[in-house]
Amino acid sequence: MARHLITSAIPYINGIKHLGNLVGSQLPADLFARYMRARGHEVLFLCATDEHGTPAELAAAKAGKPVAEYCAEMHAVQAEIARGFRLSFDHFGRSSSAQNHALTQHFAGRLADAGLIEEISEKQVYSNQDARYLPDRYIEGTCPNCGYDKARGDQCENCTKQLDPTDLIDPRSAISGSTDLEVRETKHLYLRQSLMKDELDKWIDTKTDWPVLTTSIAKKWLHDGEGLRDRGITRDLDWGIPVRRGDQDWPGMEGKVFYVWFDAPIEYIACAGEWAETNGLSDADWQRWWRIDKGAQDVRYTQFMGKDNVPFHTLSFPTTLIGSGEPWKLVDHLKSFNYLNYDGGQFSTSQGRGIFMDQALELLPADYWRWWLLSHAPENSDAEFTWENFQSSVNKDLADVLGNFISRITKFCRAKFGEAVPAGVAYGVRENALIEEISQRCAKYEALMEAMEVRKSAQELRAIWVCGNEYLQSVAPWTTIKEDPEMAAMQTRLGLNFAHLYAVLSAPFLPDASASILRCLNIEGTHWPDDVTAFMSQLEPGHSFSVPDVLFAKVTDEERQIWQNRFSGERSD
Repeated sequence: MARHLITSAIPYINGIKHLGNLVGSQLPADLFARYMRARGHEVLFLCATDEHGTPAELAAAKAGKPVAEYCAEMHAVQAEIARGFRLSFDHFGRSSSAQNHALTQHFAGRLADAGLIEEISEKQVYSNQDARYLPDRYIEGTCPNCGYDKARGDQCENCTKQLDPTDLIDPRSAISGSTDLEVRETKHLYLRQSLMKDELDKWIDTKTDWPVLTTSIAKKWLHDGEGLRDRGITRDLDWGIPVRRGDQDWPGMEGKVFYVWFDAPIEYIACAGEWAETNGLSDADWQRWWRIDKGAQDVRYTQFMGKDNVPFHTLSFPTTLIGSGEPWKLVDHLKSFNYLNYDGGQFSTSQGRGIFMDQALELLPADYWRWWLLSHAPENSDAEFTWENFQSSVNKDLADVLGNFISRITKFCRAKFGEAVPAGVAYGVRENALIEEISQRCAKYEALMEAMEVRKSAQELRAIWVCGNEYLQSVAPWTTIKEDPEMAAMQTRLGLNFAHLYAVLSAPFLPDASASILRCLNIEGTHWPDDVTAFMSQLEPGHSFSVPDVLFAKVTDEERQIWQNRFSGERSD
């Protein structure tokens, strides 16, 4: 049994996330966590809300609430939606937690002692209309590299180029749109990432199994232009983690907070501390996941995130961990994703474009969305959500293949043999050959799941479902029973064992449907089919079952058109 630490990029607190956010990190991380648990491994799956910075302040102001109250409410909302999508976090924490305050200040002190933090007088953009300094991400303009007209002052999300606000063409306040901006002098702390360039370069070179997307972005940031640049890690804001050097004041930094991109990744570690405290565990219980000197040398750490988060997780966060001089666990595998676009445009939380997680759950159960998103995950290139494709995919895959198989075999058995597995003759040559084919397909499915090849895993799972349908259609027990009832009974018995197999294999993708099938098959506990041949005889003659309700209702043309019209514009709430 291996130990797997799994983290998903933590979502911003400023509103409910869209389906592009979901498939870019949380959902594939959940798929992997569920699979590893099913295989008997020890898993700690962590996520949290990212609660600091200007986005939280502005969202709270818009809602007319104190920022701490707003963040607490939105954390509860996001946690509830995560449960709705069956995201199996072991803990869903908060970057505003006491644990993250202490750890962030601890790391800052260690980095300062190591000479990796420098105090710099810099010029920062001030908006006269907004009467405040503008954080980099709240200055918008045209990217000098690619011409994208909504580039932020810290990074262009279109070409991922690292920017400074002064690089932007025609800069404006993202808060008010005002161009009445001026540059004022202020002091801030900088993380001296440039000193770690060679060490980071060598470390990334060892990650030969990382997706090309991940390493190409990391290398681009390391070597593009002037290479890895030092980055400010403090801001002039009220809401955030106060700048302290461990448990000591930091002279000259009064009234400042740590930059959200410094404290947010540290929350991965703090979240484990929150998990331990919530469950009445000790510090040793979370440190065994994160500290090499406390047992984490045996941990396999996997991160999931969208491509826009890659630079901070391959460069800035490792700089923090390595630079501290302490034995913290570094990521082993970083699974990154491209963007999911929406019906000819882009999903956007800030602009309210596309279908959001709460809206999706109002329309259909989680499994519909889980299946479509995972089977169309934007792994090798950007993907696009269209209502036509969604309707076609869930109808063909879920209703016509998986749902239809479960319905046909259980209803036929009830009608001809009653609600118990029939006996009949032993499996024949045809059945044993089919079981061998399924065994080989299961091995391929497992290999793809372990490699985190999400779309290919979904394709292989669907192919396994198709095998059962093709077998039923070919042997036609409803016809066989007229001439050879014992043969028909055997074919039906195999079909019911297929249903059991499908429930187990499908659980990481479709947890609700899997649970429904197992309940109807009267199975309370099950295990992964390590030996498919033995597994296909687990439901013995006489085992009782019941016929389930329709697992997946088809999406009608009328529903599709209504939804397409409803979500064609911007989110109104």
